[in-house]
Amino acid sequence: MFSTPTGLPRVGRFEPVLNHIAEEVSSLTDRGRPADYIPLLAKADPQRFGMAVAEVDGTVYGVGDWRHPFSAQSITKVFTLALALSLGGERLWQGVGREPSGNPFNSLVQLEHENGIPRNPFINAGALVVTDRLQSLTSDAAGQVLELLRAESGNPGIDFMPEVAACEASYGGRNAALAHFMASYGNLLTPVPGLLAAYFWQCSIVASCKDLALAAGFLARHGTRANGSTLLSKSQAKQINAMMLTCGTYDAAGDFAYRVGLPGKSGVGGGIIAVVPGVCTLCVWGPGLDRHGNSVAGVLALDRFTTLTGLSVF
Repeated sequence: MFSTPTGLPRVGRFEPVLNHIAEEVSSLTDRGRPADYIPLLAKADPQRFGMAVAEVDGTVYGVGDWRHPFSAQSITKVFTLALALSLGGERLWQGVGREPSGNPFNSLVQLEHENGIPRNPFINAGALVVTDRLQSLTSDAAGQVLELLRAESGNPGIDFMPEVAACEASYGGRNAALAHFMASYGNLLTPVPGLLAAYFWQCSIVASCKDLALAAGFLARHGTRANGSTLLSKSQAKQINAMMLTCGTYDAAGDFAYRVGLPGKSGVGGGIIAVVPGVCTLCVWGPGLDRHGNSVAGVLALDRFTTLTGLSVF
């Protein structure tokens, strides 16, 4: 069972916590550096910060730049995985593992040792496999992810950013190498050029903390969508949450679990989503990253949230 926030009234119970966290974040002297391998991301201001909490009934609380859109990047991998599991079922796991990698998210070394089968769905190679399976099932993986985000957030304005997709393609040599390597082992169903295009468009989606906290709500509701329909079985929702906890923050997943104690998924745009099953989902944004590619302000904010509220999976 999860503990409940102590000393917080039911109405507006998260607002004092969010305000307190924002004050703490404002005193950070080192917020890291924005991702520089994608020029458009490098221009982000590391002083910006937003945080949103969405309860399972759709009530949302926010602080700072919580309505400001940013590049979701690898956060979208969670939604691609959910769709691929919902449509393709357990067959997905024939092409991708469920173990932490312990290596950088775009590493080729581990993939070679393991015969073209990526360790998990959240490193780049694994995400390419998941996108490949969704593309083969729907012929429009990126479009399906976008529609899911729009529907679950209630915001039809969420969209791709063509400039980011083009930038991803221009600097996507490592992802192309990963895809061609897996194709050589027969682990892709989609021709590599089409797969890369779908993957880059998916990563270019722009959304706010509010949008992403709401959109991830089905993971807190054990697979149930905002409209009451079923996207995932309870078992599948549990599986995704478990992999977010063990694999969702690149090769810093152990430290994230130690500090935050929640399933989470980060992106190099500076966002992190996190889930308190049965209670709420969160999204934080701070463009300055640590050496692992996770938001410095975001990890601190989530650490403080679980400490102040007592809400974690431990």
